[in-house]
Amino acid sequence: MHDVTPRQSDCPTLGGLLAGRQNNLNALRMIAASAVLVSHAYPIALGAGTPEPLEQLTGLTLGDHAVAVFFILSGLLIARSYDRGNGLLRFVLSRAARLYPALIVVVVLTVLAGAFFTTLPLAQYLTAPATLSYIPRNLSLAFLQYPLPGVFETNPLPRSINGSLWTLFYEVACYGGVVICGLLGLLRRPLVFSAAFVVLALAFVLGGAFEPFGGPLYIAKRMLTLAFPFALGMLAYVWRDRLKLDFRLAAGLWVVPVLAHGTVLQAAAITLAMAYTVLWLGFVPRGALLAYNRLGDYSYGTYLYAFPEQQAMAQTFPGGTPLANILLAFPVTLVFAMLSWHLVEERALARVRSRAVSPQPAPTPSPRTDHP
Repeated sequence: MHDVTPRQSDCPTLGGLLAGRQNNLNALRMIAASAVLVSHAYPIALGAGTPEPLEQLTGLTLGDHAVAVFFILSGLLIARSYDRGNGLLRFVLSRAARLYPALIVVVVLTVLAGAFFTTLPLAQYLTAPATLSYIPRNLSLAFLQYPLPGVFETNPLPRSINGSLWTLFYEVACYGGVVICGLLGLLRRPLVFSAAFVVLALAFVLGGAFEPFGGPLYIAKRMLTLAFPFALGMLAYVWRDRLKLDFRLAAGLWVVPVLAHGTVLQAAAITLAMAYTVLWLGFVPRGALLAYNRLGDYSYGTYLYAFPEQQAMAQTFPGGTPLANILLAFPVTLVFAMLSWHLVEERALARVRSRAVSPQPAPTPSPRTDHP
């Protein structure tokens, strides 16, 4: 009999797969964004404190796991972008083009849509200080404002217009970490980066042992919660040429969270297993999955529009279940996400790329040798 089990030496490396253009990352990000929508449907439909999927089993919600997937992939791709880029300015412009155009549109549309949902007279709504501050505060990322005056105040989860925006500040902070690592040369020094990662991992594990209620410690814990998966993605990039993607290892890593259940190591074990599994799913499977790339990257738009759409459905159709909220909000969210990608995000990214390409001098024509 022939051995059909793939040998470790037959497994592709992440570096080799990263060099190609064929991957399932758009599909994975869209699945993660949809999972955030599903997770948020529970508190939006039934109120704060409602148990969300996976929360009792893993200590983290489905939305928490989905956000970790975003940060894992972001760590990998942003590290590669900086390492292969043409300088800090180009890096900053590319990140801003990916983040801000769609964000500007969604916060402006949210204020306009609020005029239809507010219980206040229109003139009072439009001139209220909270309405005027909504756009600049949410574009700041650091001083987020969740309510709009008179909007969604009677919903099961009242006054929270877009509860998904909080992760963007930490995303940008992680970009800063990439810049620091790049300037220090850590992206090309795997052993040194790994030592720094171990320190971060220890802080993440120890941070899971306490629950700060607010202030700097609360921000620090949130930062660790998202920096750890982001740094895992960076670690994968740094070791890309030696990191083999093997389905057997992806399956085996999920034994570790089971053994660590109920301990301070559980969250780290889940994130590690998830990171390796996401990398395998993102680059190894081929076939029909690749067809999704023809559509576009609708994940960021889905993430931005889902929460306000779900709140709008909760007000328009009160008393609904989480499943009803999902079924009502997802199609509308998807339409906005598609429009966001094709009309805003894709064009902004194309503009940055076109400016990055310096014009090449026309080649000097060579003498003709075909004349008589």
